[in-house]
Amino acid sequence: MISSDIIRGYTDTMILYILTSGDSYGYEISKRIREITDDSYVMKETTLYSALTRLEKNGCISSYSGLHDGRKRTYYRITDTGTAAYREKCDERELTKKVIDKFTGGEQNGSDT
Repeated sequence: MISSDIIRGYTDTMILYILTSGDSYGYEISKRIREITDDSYVMKETTLYSALTRLEKNGCISSYSGLHDGRKRTYYRITDTGTAAYREKCDERELTKKVIDKFTGGEQNGSDT
């Protein structure tokens, strides 16, 4: 399992990624995260709904009511702002990876010694 401390900064990115494929509701988003990570990461319900609230407040997603299997659900869709934020998060992740790799042996850093 991946530590929630390590992945915390990527919660929004994961949710936005899933919503780039189409509208979805909370449980389905959580299920997709588990599937995509081969059960290496299970997002806690409080983490998921806190992130959805934050993303909606920031204009990255919007919500609407709908039915699934006869049950009322709150669906979420990514907005243009969310698409731009997702792209920005992906770029930020690449830079973060390059920096962290220098400290974890993931990239040869050409030591001067």
